[in-house]
Amino acid sequence: MKSKIIPWFIVSVCGLLAILFIWQSSLQTQIYVQELNNQIAESYIAFNQAAILHEVAPPRAKPEKIEAKGIYLTAYSAGSQKTVDRMIALIDQTELNAVVIDIKDYSGYILYDSDVELVNEMGVEDNRLRDITATIEKFHEHGIYVIARQTVFQDPALARNRPDWAIHNHSGGLWYDNMGLSWVDPSNEHVWEYNVAIAKEAASFGFDEVNFDYVRFPSDGNMRAIAYTNGERKLYEVMGDFFSYLDEELQDEPIHISLDMFGFVMERHDGISIGQRLEDAVDHVDYICPMMYPSHYPPGHLNLANPAAYPGAVIENGMRKGAPYFEGHRAEARPWIQAFHIGAYYDGAKIREQIDQVEAYSDGGWLLWNASNNYTSAGLKLQ
Repeated sequence: MKSKIIPWFIVSVCGLLAILFIWQSSLQTQIYVQELNNQIAESYIAFNQAAILHEVAPPRAKPEKIEAKGIYLTAYSAGSQKTVDRMIALIDQTELNAVVIDIKDYSGYILYDSDVELVNEMGVEDNRLRDITATIEKFHEHGIYVIARQTVFQDPALARNRPDWAIHNHSGGLWYDNMGLSWVDPSNEHVWEYNVAIAKEAASFGFDEVNFDYVRFPSDGNMRAIAYTNGERKLYEVMGDFFSYLDEELQDEPIHISLDMFGFVMERHDGISIGQRLEDAVDHVDYICPMMYPSHYPPGHLNLANPAAYPGAVIENGMRKGAPYFEGHRAEARPWIQAFHIGAYYDGAKIREQIDQVEAYSDGGWLLWNASNNYTSAGLKLQ
């Protein structure tokens, strides 16, 4: 009897030990799984915290299109906090709602701290704007629309550093205009790429728009000496291709684009010997800014001995003739108008005459030009 009990006892003990082993293994597995789950949870939390801390801001959208009523500021003015504060005070008190700031002027120098490779390679940077991002933010805090003005083909700095991209005379040297300034060739696509790189950098700073000036062939100097490179293509065909290129390259950037043109584009459509026609640009940009300064129209225009003395008549004629070319197209007319004393004394009445005629034909707005940046509320509606 005893011999039978011992084996069964051994079997029972072994079974009990086996059960204890299985239970312990199961408990350890549960603990391991729980610890693993905790680690996963902690990693997930840590990942999300890191994502929050390092979250990439969503791409900035294009700003709303507005009826911009603006003033022009040089880079020196925009780099002076005293001047900026004075301009903001004027804008806050009047119907003004926009500023145009030089980022690249007639010298070809880049007027901010640039990271564009070619700009740094050539050493053509002059940071007159100082902390441009902070300045833009300050304007934005007051609801002010901020436009970057960028000259394109009048660019002595680029012509000097890349003479193979410049306009030459028939003898082979660089060509110079009446001001002694050299130009780069509007037919050269390297020049296009360079200017688009600058415009994209301007967009990254927070500008609402880039305004391209000198988007044309030269208009003064010894024009017969120019060795044009466009072959059989018309000058306005070259410029039309450039406008299309700007549209394609900048369509995804959070900016609007505008072009400065001669005031006569509102009345003439032959390219006026510099390659500018409304019809080549109205489907590629958001605004066209004809420079309709009455003092710049020749004596005899509209049978007026001194067009500068009759700003209402000059602006009305140009707007009436040019407005139909914008109908049904992307671009809006937003002229530059005169706020300086050339040809006549431009008091508030003369400034208001221009504004009223522009607004009678376009909702695109208007821009006041004064090279010295001497602006007052004269001619402007008060808030």
